[in-house]
Amino acid sequence: MAYAKRRRILYPRSLVADKGHFVVYTTDEKRFMVPLEYLSQNVFIELLRMSEKEFGRPTHGGITLPCDSTP
Repeated sequence: MAYAKRRRILYPRSLVADKGHFVVYTTDEKRFMVPLEYLSQNVFIELLRMSEKEFGRPTHGGITLPCDSTP
C-alpha cells in the first residue's frame, strides 16, 4: 500500500512537463520531471539551495541540480 502511494521522479518522454510536475536538469544534462509535492520536502529544498549557490538562479532555461543522473 505504501509503495503504491510513493511518487517517482520520471524521465520525460515529451518536451512539456506533465500536470503536477516541473522539469530539472542534472549536470550531465539529463532532464527529469519532478512532482510538485517534492517542493515541500526539506531534502529537496536544500538541493535547490545548493543548486542556486553553484549555478545561480536560471534566467534562461531550467534549473540544474548539482548532481548527475547515475544512481
